[in-house]
Amino acid sequence: MSRSMVSERASQCAFFGVSALLFAASAAVTRIWCASMSAMGEMPMPGGWTMSMAWMLMPGQRWPGAAASFLGMWVVMMVAMMLPSLVPMLWRYREAVGRTGETRLGRLTALVGAGYFFVWTAFGMLAFPLGVALAEVEMQVPALARAVPIAVGVVVLLAGALQFTAWKARHLACCRVAPGHGRPLPADAGTAWRHGLRLGLHCSTCCAGLTAILLVVGVMDLRVMAVVTAAITVERLAPAGEHVARAVGAVIVLAGLFLIARAVGLAWCA
Repeated sequence: MSRSMVSERASQCAFFGVSALLFAASAAVTRIWCASMSAMGEMPMPGGWTMSMAWMLMPGQRWPGAAASFLGMWVVMMVAMMLPSLVPMLWRYREAVGRTGETRLGRLTALVGAGYFFVWTAFGMLAFPLGVALAEVEMQVPALARAVPIAVGVVVLLAGALQFTAWKARHLACCRVAPGHGRPLPADAGTAWRHGLRLGLHCSTCCAGLTAILLVVGVMDLRVMAVVTAAITVERLAPAGEHVARAVGAVIVLAGLFLIARAVGLAWCA
């Protein structure tokens, strides 16, 4: 085996090894965070549902600290959820840049990943104040709180319908396309960062419906996280990704209809 082949094999092992360690660490921290939040309990609300403590202040905590804590855990959670589908994309980037003879593949790949998760960080910065504002209104207006179970079902239903749109298909295709379309990419930091930003924008937009489900159904629920992660990963990596996305959409639509029917039934019985 030639020296170049040995070096390439070592680079490949290092890449997948670091990716596996990063995933394991982020998944473990996410699990610990969810367990600690669950141990604090949830607030019972009018309408027979409970509000997550993620949208409320902990004892002795101020809002800047709460926002920083949420954002930190959001980033860790997104790393755990998105890394399974991101790693193949990063590997294809390494292959595209490697055709130029570039040797700083580790640094450039890290910049792509940083740009990608910067977009998800910005998404979390928008989600937190919105979630806090909605939680505040729901606690002050009992009639609105009673409508939340139906509203959750509607959000899930709309998220499922979004899976069938051309808009979803277009962004999913952008997530799946190989970097450079078979042509070498410029091997510089600016290009790597911008590539990560573009990939993050397409991915976060493509995942908007699934992320909305995560936020309204269970931002601290490991089962919901696992299901959303599986859906995102399969539609990114399966050979017929668009067909998979529609199949996922059909399941989500049925789940949304079930949630609405259950909420209406409970409201009628009450």
